[in-house]
Amino acid sequence: MNIEAMRCRITFQRAQVQVDEFKNHKNTWTDYFTCWATGAHTSGSEQTDEAGQQVIPQATVDFTCRCCSELKAVTKDSFRIWFGGDLYNIVDINPNAWKNNSLKFRCQLVQR
Repeated sequence: MNIEAMRCRITFQRAQVQVDEFKNHKNTWTDYFTCWATGAHTSGSEQTDEAGQQVIPQATVDFTCRCCSELKAVTKDSFRIWFGGDLYNIVDINPNAWKNNSLKFRCQLVQR
């Protein structure tokens, strides 16, 4: 693993449900863990909207991080990544190689 290439500072955010004084439930995102990673753009895809009139590009990015106990708890359903002012949904989590010393997160840019 090339530690020098880890120049991207990413933040993992966790989905949580907060309850207010009136017992209303609200979904919020809170910062969970921040670490250094490598980022690599992979080939994106295109998707059409519901009406079939507009083509929406789907940008995908692979982030590779050193394996640690905090990252082993990350799941693709309840976490997302914040990087450079953009939000990315985690599509897939892949442990790299047989050494199991890093994790690769395949992410998709959230359309706003």
